[in-house]
Amino acid sequence: KQWYQRRVAITAGVAKHVTMDKWARLSNIETETSGFTLEKAIACAVQFDNQHCGIYAGDADSYKDFAEVFDPLIQEYHGISADAKHTSDMNVSRIRGTVNPKAPVHSVRIRVGRSFNGFGLSPGITRQQRLELEKLLKNAFTTLPGDLSGNYYALQGMDEKVRQQLVDDHFLFVSGDR
Repeated sequence: KQWYQRRVAITAGVAKHVTMDKWARLSNIETETSGFTLEKAIACAVQFDNQHCGIYAGDADSYKDFAEVFDPLIQEYHGISADAKHTSDMNVSRIRGTVNPKAPVHSVRIRVGRSFNGFGLSPGITRQQRLELEKLLKNAFTTLPGDLSGNYYALQGMDEKVRQQLVDDHFLFVSGDR
């Protein structure tokens, strides 16, 4: 209820979609995957007054458990109808065209936090899940052949010179990014 009293100052989309009625129904729910709550999902909007949407899912369950808030906010933000369906096509044979040879790809960043069933997303992943996911990915990365192979750099315990070089080469974000 405390956050709700502050909601007048919140300009994010969450202020429109988390009504007192929805808060009463959803505020005591914890997601199965990472124990994420609606309060945690909207914490950014409560803390910072410059958020557009102001809500982050802690895991895949968040979208289901807090659908009364997420669905209309997502529909409004993306301008889609309630019956819109997301489709993915991972068939590489359907890719047409090529990378401009005058601007070749030198590196690729892989963002994996949203890709693994059973693990929390970035705002909701537990320390144990993060360690399990890192172990899973490190093992997977060792199997990448040829030009897909590369180096894995753990942030924990990274040498400062290596960290700075990765920042300078735009492989690693600068500290303080939100």
